[in-house]
Amino acid sequence: MIKVAALTGYKSYELGIYKNNDPAIDYIKKTISRRIIELMEDGLEWVIISGQPGVELWAAEVVFELQEEYNELKLALITPFLNQEEKWKEDNKELYEMVMMQADFTESLSKLPYTAPWQFRNKNNFFLQKTDAAIILYDEEKEGSPKFFYEAAKLYQQSKSYELRMIDFYDLQAAVDESNF
Repeated sequence: MIKVAALTGYKSYELGIYKNNDPAIDYIKKTISRRIIELMEDGLEWVIISGQPGVELWAAEVVFELQEEYNELKLALITPFLNQEEKWKEDNKELYEMVMMQADFTESLSKLPYTAPWQFRNKNNFFLQKTDAAIILYDEEKEGSPKFFYEAAKLYQQSKSYELRMIDFYDLQAAVDESNF
């Protein structure tokens, strides 16, 4: 049974998305929604994100939309350190603050602002230990920031039962193709 799932993926700029109204976001959100609903059939109750701009914040919006129909679904926003958004662009800050206000649970693992990469490693380890599965938008052909969580999850799978639900570019293309019919 999967009760808690981490959700992560590329930052928006890693996907060539620079505006929050880019049509590609709709296809990404549609695909994320499908994965969350699949896991809800296995008992999913919580989605955990760290609040990174891009896939994670879009996933939060998906969870909020799904909560209208599935009120048992909850969102936790657990940041690796304090004030992670302070150097972000204004539109990303606004979306982040909206997600912070609407999330069912918020916390920061480190009570310090960013100091070193260990804060991201701690976040990855925490997410793996506290979740039963992960949904990750990542393609090994296109490295980017999700690589670190993906590699940690693959290593974690060697000693624990942990499910990885991947979203790759073929899944996104399928969402585009479906909407063209």
